[in-house]
Amino acid sequence: MAEDPIAQSEIAALTRRFEDVAERNDREFGIIKSDLTAVRLQVGNLDQKVSNLDTRVSDLAGEVRGLSEKIDRNQAQIVELLAQLVGRDPEAG
Repeated sequence: MAEDPIAQSEIAALTRRFEDVAERNDREFGIIKSDLTAVRLQVGNLDQKVSNLDTRVSDLAGEVRGLSEKIDRNQAQIVELLAQLVGRDPEAG
């Protein structure tokens, strides 16, 4: 039985369309895969920056606590010195 030339040309056209779509999908998948890899790298970099920032914030908080304690000590010394001066004759020296 001879094959139908119209059916053969339709099959060939459908095959070409399928291959074109498959090739386009492969290209788009490659682009998406590449973009995803770039996003993963950026997320990794951001995670590292956040971790470093967390460390710096913790260090800064410690410094602020130390400064606050020093201010408290200085204020206490000032109050103590002022308390010692109360009632003294300024001319007595």
